[in-house]
Amino acid sequence: MDSIALVAAAAISGGTPLLFAILGGILNEKAGIINLGTEGIMLVGAVMSCIVFLKTENLALTLLVSLLAAGGLGLIHAFLTITLRANQIVSGLAITLFGTGLSAYLGRSIAGVALPVTIPKLELGFLENVPIIGTVFSNLDVFIWISIVLAVFLYLYMYKTSWGLHLKAVGDNPSTSDVMGISVLKVRYLHVIAGSMLMGMAGYYLIMVYSPNWIEGMTSGRGWIAIALIIFARWNPLYALLCAYFFGGLDALGFRIQLFELGIPSYFLKMIPYIATIVVLMFVGWKNRNKPSIEPQSLGVPYFREQRF
Repeated sequence: MDSIALVAAAAISGGTPLLFAILGGILNEKAGIINLGTEGIMLVGAVMSCIVFLKTENLALTLLVSLLAAGGLGLIHAFLTITLRANQIVSGLAITLFGTGLSAYLGRSIAGVALPVTIPKLELGFLENVPIIGTVFSNLDVFIWISIVLAVFLYLYMYKTSWGLHLKAVGDNPSTSDVMGISVLKVRYLHVIAGSMLMGMAGYYLIMVYSPNWIEGMTSGRGWIAIALIIFARWNPLYALLCAYFFGGLDALGFRIQLFELGIPSYFLKMIPYIATIVVLMFVGWKNRNKPSIEPQSLGVPYFREQRF
């Protein structure tokens, strides 16, 4: 029982940065914009968090700077893809390469420095005596609860409000949305920037909670996994919860298996989440091969207002 609870707790902790990144990607793609810059944005969010916290030891200011840095990269991506109508794949890859290089440069002087950080936890004493559930949920940090609340909020926002309907309309048919008086430019800019800020928050959580010291390339491909899991989650924030924790569990499971000294090289165990990503995408593609696609219909397609008719 204790082992199950420990793995579950590790899955939630390991899946939280993925969850923030997936939610950010969903906001981008619901607006019709592909953002492959997730990895680079997460790295910039992480390195900026590390630099600011080492200087100030202020959690709120650190989070604000991380969000602003990630939002700045999102603004660049939005300007390139929405205003200049650049290829979204190329722009996203450029953001990843830029973010990876910038984070490596900024992080040279702080590499390996441990952060003296203590993240507040939300203690739920009434759950402590409940088997497994009490062990898992009675002492989670506040950012885990923020991520869960955020997933629920985004679900309600996208499926239960008029603003969410506007977002869906812009992602599916921007020309019709424009005719109906919805500002395609405004909706896309806001959601690309907001989504990028969530990706920056993923980097913030990764370094402030999950692994509190800067290591170059510390995201280890989590940004790419998050992009793939957007499809697995079917662009639904609630499904994103399950996907993030499932893959967080796979990551945690690899570490737990090493404790049994089965003779399996650690490199193979670290491959588990990535192999699972490929298998899941193959399964989803096969299962839905004869079904109509549920992705935003104008995903990746630049909008030319002059050609709306």
